[in-house]
Amino acid sequence: MTRPAPRTLFAACAAAAAVSLLTSCTSGGGDSGAGHATTPPPTASASQAAGKARELKLTEQAQAALAAVHSGTMVEAGAERVADGIHTEPALSRGRTYRLSLVCAGSGSAQLTLKPVNTGPQTKVPCDQTVVQQRVMVHDRLRIDVDGTKGSTGVIAWQIDTV
Repeated sequence: MTRPAPRTLFAACAAAAAVSLLTSCTSGGGDSGAGHATTPPPTASASQAAGKARELKLTEQAQAALAAVHSGTMVEAGAERVADGIHTEPALSRGRTYRLSLVCAGSGSAQLTLKPVNTGPQTKVPCDQTVVQQRVMVHDRLRIDVDGTKGSTGVIAWQIDTV
């Protein structure tokens, strides 16, 4: 076995040192603070991740509550943040009866409003994972609005089934 010439060994070590130095200088390891201006603080990203995890957990809980009372054929369903509310005009057949099921997981409550007004009464939906159901006879185009009351947070899941 032959040994590398000392000059070749020195050149290889010098090249490795240069790459190492260049990497440490460009990776933001200095104290200049310039590389930190665009990086969000760890606490902000941690709280965002915790908020998303909580929202996902509440969505799963609300959808599980709806699945437990599901009957008939599902026509349409969804889940929204309480702050965003539900505002939809589902494509339903006139003259048919449907079951609207709602559940809110979180805190506070929401208010269900159906239009036209004669479709059904305004109904309070508590954000305690209680399923609220209402039979709906469709005569005209139906509009469903569910708005959270002031200070309410969480997720509202809804489902329309045939009866």
